[in-house]
Amino acid sequence: MLVQINTDNNIEGHQRLEEYFTEQLQTALKKYEDKVTRLEVHLGDENSTKGGENDKRCSIEARIAGLKPIGVVDHANTIERAVSGATNKIKSALERTFGKLSAHH
Repeated sequence: MLVQINTDNNIEGHQRLEEYFTEQLQTALKKYEDKVTRLEVHLGDENSTKGGENDKRCSIEARIAGLKPIGVVDHANTIERAVSGATNKIKSALERTFGKLSAHH
């Protein structure tokens, strides 16, 4: 499972964050690593220097072999929380998707 992390220009320390979040996502989604070909993660700060409540955004798109991609978005007041929220959402979405698939077989 390839994890591709994209950050906008308002996110600082992106190299360190990329390694940390890549590891976090791979751990959280380990049971799907053979089904998910790629995770595309986009991190952004929607208000940049202005600040603001819940202006950090994380979107995750999971590419699954033979299926349509699944995407989720989470907003929070820190990038870490946004990633954590989006990770939980993508995990639930994958559980639902693969749960439905196994129910049909």
